[in-house]
Amino acid sequence: MMQAEITDKTSTAYQRIAWEALKKSIHGCINKVNTSNIGIIARELLHENIVRGRGLLCKSIIQAQSASPTFTHVYAALVAVINSKFPNIGELLLRRLVLQFKRGFKQNNKIICITAVSFIAHLVNQRVAHEILALEILTLLVESPTDDSVEVAISFLKECGQKLTEVSSKGISAIFEMLRNILHEGQLEKRIQYMIEVMFQIRKDGFKDHAAIIEDLDLIEEEDQFTHLITLDEVEPKNGEDILNVFKFDDNYEENEGKYKTLTKELLGSDVSGSESDSDESDGEEEDGDQAEENKDSSMIIDNTETNLITLRRTIYLTIQSSLDFEECAHKLMKMELKPGQEIELCHMFLDCCAEQRTYEKFYGLLSQRFCQINNVYVAPFEQIFKDTYFTTHRLDTNRLRNVSKFFAHLLFTDAIGWQVLEIMKLTEEDTTSSSRIFIKILFQELSEYMGTQNLNARLKDPTLEAHFAGLFPRDNPKNTRFAINFFTSIGLGGLTNSLREHLKSLPKVPVVEGVEESNSSSSTSSSSSSSDSSSSSSESSDEKGRKRSKNKRKHYKNKRSR
Repeated sequence: MMQAEITDKTSTAYQRIAWEALKKSIHGCINKVNTSNIGIIARELLHENIVRGRGLLCKSIIQAQSASPTFTHVYAALVAVINSKFPNIGELLLRRLVLQFKRGFKQNNKIICITAVSFIAHLVNQRVAHEILALEILTLLVESPTDDSVEVAISFLKECGQKLTEVSSKGISAIFEMLRNILHEGQLEKRIQYMIEVMFQIRKDGFKDHAAIIEDLDLIEEEDQFTHLITLDEVEPKNGEDILNVFKFDDNYEENEGKYKTLTKELLGSDVSGSESDSDESDGEEEDGDQAEENKDSSMIIDNTETNLITLRRTIYLTIQSSLDFEECAHKLMKMELKPGQEIELCHMFLDCCAEQRTYEKFYGLLSQRFCQINNVYVAPFEQIFKDTYFTTHRLDTNRLRNVSKFFAHLLFTDAIGWQVLEIMKLTEEDTTSSSRIFIKILFQELSEYMGTQNLNARLKDPTLEAHFAGLFPRDNPKNTRFAINFFTSIGLGGLTNSLREHLKSLPKVPVVEGVEESNSSSSTSSSSSSSDSSSSSSESSDEKGRKRSKNKRKHYKNKRSR
């Protein structure tokens, strides 16, 4: 009635009453949600302006979950539905939960920690939160174990252990190994040790009594969900945006309400009450189109700033490290929606990770091969990286050089990239360095091992590609030709140079000028004669010296006898 009495909708009084009505409506929806009516409640919430009241919505859901922990999986499913439409709301709620956990951990409050991690675990199950956050929390809890921290970790593992086993078996295996060490040390209470033993049995049974998602709450398709990668370190108190919980006057209240109604109509179809006139809708659709585009874009990695580039590389790195095999890793990474032009960052990360290993791991070659074969857009970046790497081999140490060479040999052998990239190589003494020669050596030795020398030779003699290998097998100068032959012979691949040897034999012999030959012969004879003279004179002088020494010896001996 009070709201109806106010004619000016732009006034503070009207907006404040509308804010209180929004708060009451959101609380009412959250308090009556359950497994059977979650779809209806989600539609009711979308009818309300939850973009404006996102702070109220997050606060209400967190409070409801704290009061009724047994319904955590229901609240997580509701958040998953909202997050698929408005990712910024899902991210805000997740940040607040992380802050709640960090406060509880700092205050050593076990109840707050268990409540927060339980909600986070179910958000991981619903693919709203990335599994990296779960592994970070578990590592924090068990790396410096206390009775309370291990109990919280066990509670967390029960809720999302099945999902973590599915998406990051390496990560959860490391956590259980740490729990095994804690159990062997025997420094915790007997009750906690028994909980750890029970946890190992639960894992052995495949978490059959602790399913990640029950069928009635699996509402969002995996490709429609947006997963937030949030780490413990990056969440600060200011990220909770508590200011969103309180009323704030909006200068463009009516305009924003119109935008949201139009957006709701698009999301829910014609089942939207209180639709405006056709003219207002047509005006709002354009504005809402911008907002819808923004919401859509917010679920994609599109920012080209350095900060977001680092975040992208970190996401790729963590995904690689948390994957059991290359197929699982490729599946996870293909779900990332990269902005056009960011594919080269993904390719660089594959090469950088491969180069950092102690020895070459075939995982990276297979992963890169899979991406090139799935989508041709990744072929050109890898070919460009090959060229850049070859020209900067002098910057790589021996270990990195070996790994990089084997990596590209795999891509060439599997035809993931074109062999025409070898056209940049010029195998001459002047055009190569020690590093580039090592690169070529390992590359061709690997290719020979993969393909066999006979098949490799056939590929190098392919008429459609032979022109691209002119630099590797030079015929422009006999000196360069001999250098290439000697190089491949020294690395055990002399069979690749048969055509070069035939080319050398077919070259005409260079005629020798007679005058030059006579002068050379005369100079050689004069030098030989001078050398013989000097040798004879030296021999004569040595003979004279020898005779003088023998005379002196005889005289000395006679004098000694006479005495």
